[in-house]
Amino acid sequence: MANVVVIGLQWGDEGKGKIIDILAEQADIVVRFQGGNNAGHTIVVNGKKHIFHLIPSGILHPEKCCCIGNGVVIDPAVLLEEFKKLEENGIELTPERFLISERAHLIMPYHKAIDLAREAKKGKTKIGTTGRGIGPCYEDKAARTGFRMIDLMDKSFFEKRLKTQIEEKNFYLTQYLKAEGVNFREIAQTYFKYAEKLSPFIGNVAQFLWKAKEESKNILFEGAQGTHLDMDHGTYPYVTSSNTVASSICSGAGFPINAIDTIIGVCKAYTTRVGGGPFPTELTDSLGNYLREKGKEFGATTGRPRRCGWLDLVVVKQAIRLNGVQKLALTKLDVLTGLDEIKVCIGYNYQGKTINYVPTSFSAIAECKPVYKSFPGWKETLKGKSWKELPHTAKAYLEFISDFLGIPISIVSTGPSREEVIQ
Repeated sequence: MANVVVIGLQWGDEGKGKIIDILAEQADIVVRFQGGNNAGHTIVVNGKKHIFHLIPSGILHPEKCCCIGNGVVIDPAVLLEEFKKLEENGIELTPERFLISERAHLIMPYHKAIDLAREAKKGKTKIGTTGRGIGPCYEDKAARTGFRMIDLMDKSFFEKRLKTQIEEKNFYLTQYLKAEGVNFREIAQTYFKYAEKLSPFIGNVAQFLWKAKEESKNILFEGAQGTHLDMDHGTYPYVTSSNTVASSICSGAGFPINAIDTIIGVCKAYTTRVGGGPFPTELTDSLGNYLREKGKEFGATTGRPRRCGWLDLVVVKQAIRLNGVQKLALTKLDVLTGLDEIKVCIGYNYQGKTINYVPTSFSAIAECKPVYKSFPGWKETLKGKSWKELPHTAKAYLEFISDFLGIPISIVSTGPSREEVIQ
């Protein structure tokens, strides 16, 4: 296996959690390198659903080590709640099995307060954030005013900086956003309690990964969100606040790009998107509702209904180029079972011309009309089937996708559980 990166090729929610869970069987270490608890990975094992927001999906495999890299922003309350849920399921986290980068930034209560107040102030023009404080935390990181995990270890430094930050944030919250401020003493006491619980797990993740590389261990890097939510390459401003592409492991985990052996891209057999932003193949009719209900397309983090539409191969191919994807994992093929006709977008009609890329301008994307290719559907269940046993129409659909994208499909998911997969 060696060193593998798993990346989402759409707008997130592609089913990366399941793919990572499957690949983790062959890995020694699983690493999360960007994003925060605005991402949710859902895994079904032995009929039981597990949802992770911060801890890498590989944690369900005994004896695998999991790491949170410096590129992740961490809400300690959410992380400790995940600790608790794992313990309730008989999985105990130890410092030998779980490591948090000392350089990872902390989400503070004022980050969440600002996130929610901004969206409320914007009204109908809101971006559709999860309200988890992710964006404001990354803002402070870029402004060099944020707190890192290591700062929790220095009480006097933390308190001094916190006073300054709260004075500024409370002015912004109360005077501009017309929201309630936050309390210094309450936050300080709460975060020192977090420090007591988390300090055994805090360390130098980059150094740990370098040593693992030298020992020829297999490392699996787990991407959060999707390529088209990337801060630089996504449909800005309707994006997340981090870089979601594969090259982010250099900055987000301190791992050299030339040590990566394989990049696997994950996409659904159709397309979904949460929140605002352009979506050329969106279905706003009963068919869109059908995909949403059958695919259980509701956010793992927020519970919000996802917007649904046909598979957009323009979006996927652009993501493949941006990430250098070598293999494709296609999920939720079973959701399409029962449809008489299935469509895929192979280009956009823009100002009288057919284009094969996603425009940068928001207004230009809004003008793009999808060019579709149609396929006959299938009625047979896909559960338990091998590649040879798939309906010929399902095979034709998959083969076209592979040919169009120019990469092989290595994994096909035919249901939510770990076992419902064709490799």
